[in-house]
Amino acid sequence: MRSLKLIAATTVLAGISAFGPAAQAQDKVKMGLFIASSAMPYFIAKERGYFAAENLDVEGIPLATHPLIVQGLVKGDLDTASNLLSLEGANINALRPNTLQYFSINCQNVKYQLEAYVVPASNTTIKTLADLKGKRIMSAPGPGNLFVAKGVLKAVGLEEKDYSMQEQQMSVHIGGLQGGQFDAAYTLEPIVSMMVAQGIGRKLEGGLIAKYMLGRPDACAVLAGGVMSVKFMQERPQVAERLARAWAKALNDGNNDPKARELLVKHMNTSPAVAPTVPLSYYNMVRDLKPAEIADFQNLVDQATASGLVKSKIDVRTMLKTY
Repeated sequence: MRSLKLIAATTVLAGISAFGPAAQAQDKVKMGLFIASSAMPYFIAKERGYFAAENLDVEGIPLATHPLIVQGLVKGDLDTASNLLSLEGANINALRPNTLQYFSINCQNVKYQLEAYVVPASNTTIKTLADLKGKRIMSAPGPGNLFVAKGVLKAVGLEEKDYSMQEQQMSVHIGGLQGGQFDAAYTLEPIVSMMVAQGIGRKLEGGLIAKYMLGRPDACAVLAGGVMSVKFMQERPQVAERLARAWAKALNDGNNDPKARELLVKHMNTSPAVAPTVPLSYYNMVRDLKPAEIADFQNLVDQATASGLVKSKIDVRTMLKTY
């Protein structure tokens, strides 16, 4: 009888060993989200089971500004973030080296539009970016967004004294333009497409950073990407690798599967009619970046350093992690 019990126990243990990962509780990961179309990979991976397939429970935590995401990563309240603004990431790494690294990068430009200047659909004389002189402008929140919003205007000849600009939470952009509090908005998708579809706004111009700040309409304007804290990567390396595997599948869907945009309806209050038309960034795992794209990233960060937004010069390659 004791032999039979021993055999049975051995069989059970063997089964647990063979199917260990599936039998264990999922590893918990906390991911900061800035709600814009650049956060789409999180929702794709969550909804399509890519995290679950890697035995991960990834909790998305929406935060209103990028500095709050940085704070969460520094304090350890977050392990990772879906779409941290690249200039905020560069600045914290300049101030506190080896704080975080990007494992994916989003390229945006005239073809892959994320940012745009939008003006009211009617009752405005604004036809070009130069016509924003003397106007009241709202910007997507955070120092990085303000920097590029102003940088684009500087490229067309407008100095900061030529207009007024206030950062505003993304949730109030539609109302701010519709209510007449502002004459224009530097805003992000899917808000841009929603404004246009609702007849509230008219896209003045999109793909601004690549064209005006990097000098090429097809440049890779790296304004956001997926990051992990270095602490998380060092303390939980296998979890980080599994997260990256799931993320790569989500990026592929975002780039190649038009149906992925349907998640904008559920998670970003985009109407079913508008969602299929919303432009998305082009998503890259860091391992797939081309030298020219890294150079464009460095160019933008160097401009932010020259302006004082990024506190000291930093080589963006030190901020990149290959999985």
